[in-house]
Amino acid sequence: MTEYKVVEAATVTDDALTELLNEWTRKGWRFDGMQFAMRESSKRPAMAFVVFTREGTADEH
Repeated sequence: MTEYKVVEAATVTDDALTELLNEWTRKGWRFDGMQFAMRESSKRPAMAFVVFTREGTADEH
């Protein structure tokens, strides 16, 4: 069974996202995708939602 985890990132910089990705992959999660929430007044994202997956059940981890 595939388990999903969504992590919200309020700071959207390369360093912050790299740290977030490394943290959760070290915990056994596999990066699945990333979505950005944009501000109307800026070209820079206001936040990011990072999706991870892993196989198995929550009881196994």
